[in-house]
Amino acid sequence: MIVEGSVIAEDILKSVAKVVAERSSVIRLSAITCAPNFETRKYLERKKKKAISVGIALNVVELPVDATTDDVVSSVLEVAKTVDGIVVQLPLPTQIDREAVLTAVPVGKDPDGFKYGKDNSACLPPVVGAIDEISHRHNVSWQGKRVVVLGQGRLVGAPVAEYARRLGVLVTILNRDSFDENVLQSADIIVSGVGQPHFIKPAMVKEGVVIFDAGTSEEKGLLAGDADPGLGSKAKLLTPVPGGIGPITIAYLLKNLVRLASQ
Repeated sequence: MIVEGSVIAEDILKSVAKVVAERSSVIRLSAITCAPNFETRKYLERKKKKAISVGIALNVVELPVDATTDDVVSSVLEVAKTVDGIVVQLPLPTQIDREAVLTAVPVGKDPDGFKYGKDNSACLPPVVGAIDEISHRHNVSWQGKRVVVLGQGRLVGAPVAEYARRLGVLVTILNRDSFDENVLQSADIIVSGVGQPHFIKPAMVKEGVVIFDAGTSEEKGLLAGDADPGLGSKAKLLTPVPGGIGPITIAYLLKNLVRLASQ
């Protein structure tokens, strides 16, 4: 089964729009970015378009390429005084301490859930939220399954591993140094966020595997995922790139924002 992420995203956005319409005040979101590249600008445009479509005001704060860690942290703290939520758009330039910036975002105004696993009041990160939504809507049970997470990055691998542990599932994390094809082939559920085009081949997985592809990269000018398209006929469930997890993450971010604004 190929998951239609746009359908799930639109369903979430309808629920968000309904809640927003019933409020007496506007929900405000600010996105802080520094020296955004072409892909970052496009992603911010999509976020802004979706926010506007459900009645949420999104303001983009763009800092100069030579901004320091203190500059970005100061901007986060200042913006936090006037909005319901703050998004720090990654990546940031190399001279900026990413962790210091993300730590500065108040947990009560963090729809990205960067403190997930460290603070019990943190939101479910959008990628994790998307996986959770898909699992519930397509009856994917994690209990008793062998789960393998490819990559241990801040946005995908680490929070997904935390999510699996909270479900009481034993999870194995594979990265570039520890990759083992035999371990991957034994997995019932694979979550990938390595960003290598079509890295996972059909021969590397077993029949009936569930694959959540959260990796994005470019191949010949087109957006590509970590999973080879040929896996569609072998996997029980596959999230495609584009059109799978991606659209749901923006919708889930706005869902988180509405929850934070209502607290």
